[in-house]
Amino acid sequence: MQSVTMADVAQRAKVSPSTVSLYLRRPNEVSQRIGKIISVAIDELGYVPSFVAGGLAAARARVVSIIVPSMRNAFFSETISRIESLLVPHDLQALVGHTDYDVARETALVRASLSWSPAGIILTGMDHAEATNDILRKSQVPVVEMWDIGPEPIDVAVGFSHFEVGRAQARHLISRGARNLAFFGAKIHEDTRAARRRDGFIREAEASGRPATVFLDPRPASTAAGADMLATALAQGVQIDAIACSNDFLALGVTFEALRRGLQIPNDLSLIGFGDMEFAVSCISSLTTIRLPSEAISRYAV
Repeated sequence: MQSVTMADVAQRAKVSPSTVSLYLRRPNEVSQRIGKIISVAIDELGYVPSFVAGGLAAARARVVSIIVPSMRNAFFSETISRIESLLVPHDLQALVGHTDYDVARETALVRASLSWSPAGIILTGMDHAEATNDILRKSQVPVVEMWDIGPEPIDVAVGFSHFEVGRAQARHLISRGARNLAFFGAKIHEDTRAARRRDGFIREAEASGRPATVFLDPRPASTAAGADMLATALAQGVQIDAIACSNDFLALGVTFEALRRGLQIPNDLSLIGFGDMEFAVSCISSLTTIRLPSEAISRYAV
């Protein structure tokens, strides 16, 4: 597929290429009406302006854009560090951005990344705005979607089924004799991968004939959110003897709150997390969690 040019945009918008160039460089100097027409043409064609001068074209082969949902989460920051270390031997540098789980921000970051003609783009997950999918499919840049799998990747996907992770969490708790299951999730309205883990957990619990209660917190995952969800569940008198958390940070918070209330894990409350963070083995009762193939995913993505 040939790259879309400024001339293509000008033809679609029925303006001159110089007007398109002016709009891209100094949009305030173009009328709102013409600017809107050009903007629509850019979106329809998936055009991305290049900020790399012809004389610097060689720089394109040395930059890889990595876009993750959060830099606050150690899980993603460690992934970035691992990928960067794998890029260095190939004389490639990382261009990092984070979306805060906002698909519109992801689209903006993708546009910005493509404007520098990167050697490749690594995205987290497979749930993107349609504009993002369209832009990347029209580009000639290699794309890897990591930490997820699905039927229609943009280019290549390297990951695992989050739905099956949720099922595995439920199966583990049920194997320990749990009767009243709960799932704790944070910011799940935006974190689609965590939502699929919840769905898998509920499906497996229902298949076993055990009730599953879901508690959600709109904040990013943290120990405070995990502690608050357990406190809420106990205050409401919900019968729970086993909890699956959407990640280890929530599980750590549950552990803290359980200790404050004199509950023993796993004797009084079975618990499983997700991510196998470094602190999991340092908990008073080692945290049961699901270890991810981080090294393999990073290596195959690069």
